[in-house]
Amino acid sequence: MRYLCLLWFDGTRLDTMPKAEKDEVDRRSLDHDRELERSGHLIMAQALQSPAAAVTVRVRAGKASATDGPFIETKEHLGGFVLIEAKDMDEAVQLAAEIPLAKMGIASVEVRPIYNVDYPAAAAEAS
Repeated sequence: MRYLCLLWFDGTRLDTMPKAEKDEVDRRSLDHDRELERSGHLIMAQALQSPAAAVTVRVRAGKASATDGPFIETKEHLGGFVLIEAKDMDEAVQLAAEIPLAKMGIASVEVRPIYNVDYPAAAAEAS
């Protein structure tokens, strides 16, 4: 089963980190991704740019509008994700706890099972 591990953290903490420390975070994260890949658990992992680089799209009454950045009420924002394959939620949580940003106390990891939708064969053939 697939699980999405969402990495939530306070971006100001990374912004104020010395370059050598940031480089260490990046190195540990990439090493961990390679380890997950070797074990057959990694599907994909990506870091995200800050919310300042985002655009939020809303469709209301059939009309789309776009605004810079999301509306954030908390200090934490979504900073990246790791999509994994695990046998169950327990294994997914164990794998999430090994993510370096979590182990270093920089990020919280939200683990969500992927919702699988079975599309009818005709719809799959049309796309």
